[in-house]
Amino acid sequence: MPETTAALVVAAGRGSRMAQDGSATPKQYRSIAGAPILSHTLNALGNHPGISRILTVIHADDAKAYQEATGYLEKGTAEKLFPPVIGGETRQQSVFNGLTALEEHEFSHVLIHDAARPFLTSDVLNRTLKALQSGKEGVLAAVPVVDTLKRQTDEQVQLETVDRSNLFAAQTPQAFQLSRILAAHRAAAGADRFDFTDDTSLAEWHGMVITLSDGDPANFKITTPADIVRAEQQASFFKMTAHLSPAPKLADLQDVRTGIGYDVHAFEDGEDVILGGTTIPHDKTLKGHSDADVVLHAITDATLGAIGDGDIGQHFPPSDPKWKGAASDQFQIDAVRRVSDLGGRIAHIDVTVVCEAPKIGPHREVMRKSIAEICGLNIARVSVKATTSEKLGFTGRKEGIAALASVTVRLPLDEDE
Repeated sequence: MPETTAALVVAAGRGSRMAQDGSATPKQYRSIAGAPILSHTLNALGNHPGISRILTVIHADDAKAYQEATGYLEKGTAEKLFPPVIGGETRQQSVFNGLTALEEHEFSHVLIHDAARPFLTSDVLNRTLKALQSGKEGVLAAVPVVDTLKRQTDEQVQLETVDRSNLFAAQTPQAFQLSRILAAHRAAAGADRFDFTDDTSLAEWHGMVITLSDGDPANFKITTPADIVRAEQQASFFKMTAHLSPAPKLADLQDVRTGIGYDVHAFEDGEDVILGGTTIPHDKTLKGHSDADVVLHAITDATLGAIGDGDIGQHFPPSDPKWKGAASDQFQIDAVRRVSDLGGRIAHIDVTVVCEAPKIGPHREVMRKSIAEICGLNIARVSVKATTSEKLGFTGRKEGIAALASVTVRLPLDEDE
């Protein structure tokens, strides 16, 4: 039998945490970037040549909503779509129903993905499928845990710092040999085990060996109303809509511009700093109205400068309580959107961090990857450097951190200029 891979999309949930805003619409049918979340997820899968067919598991009450969502599918995705299957009371039971339906079609592999993860990229799919087709029993897309983790068993017990060096946050897709994962689900059902929260934990219980594959921090699961806001911001630039309107080729963008950005933030008491969207352990934190990510602030100003569109303070004033404690990646995502709206793209980012501590070197590659993902760039187009000020000035006295950024943007030529 030739190797073929089906995608199983789990879309039967009710999303109780999403209902906090009073809406009865399940999260997978809410709209971002002008279309239901589910349709973005299905299009991301349908556009990949490694996916032969797609089966969606839906709630019994969602037939109409599902039909409306499929109206947003591209032709190629719609042609790969099987009729939907009705799910069960739990996610595990819903997946079991879907796997049973796929068994009739004799697929060799299956890729199981959450409907509420619409930011699935071809790179993540490529890595997952490559590992799966090399003979692995199961593959899990996951990302390293970057935040400092604490454990407290009782309010009266002192906090304990958890070693995160070998910890990963599980995502989907989770991919398997179809016969093996179906056998595992049948064994769990036979043992009255319906408490598994994802398919790899069930597979591990059944004795399968799971291989990690690099996921993507942008591939987050939309769960709460706040996640809808984040998703809209993330969807604002071409990374979400690449399958609908491909980003222009750099070779066709002849108007090359460069912007410069500079930012500083002082230290205050804390236990980590956020630089380039990356949390770095330190005995201080940076003081600011938002999360004080001095690196992303400099990059945002440089991006806005390249297109002559003001600065970060103009678009996100610190006087506005809306931005208090805000993650700075949304500032740069907005700046990228402004470039995209002009028909352009960011071509390169170069940032220099000036501080005595923390040491940037051990975190350089994670920062590059984070910045690249926020901006929708290949990591080769992001440079992160670090230097000290030879113990001179406020950075030399370890009072804060400064960052300088240069961003190159390419836009279409305006023939009327």
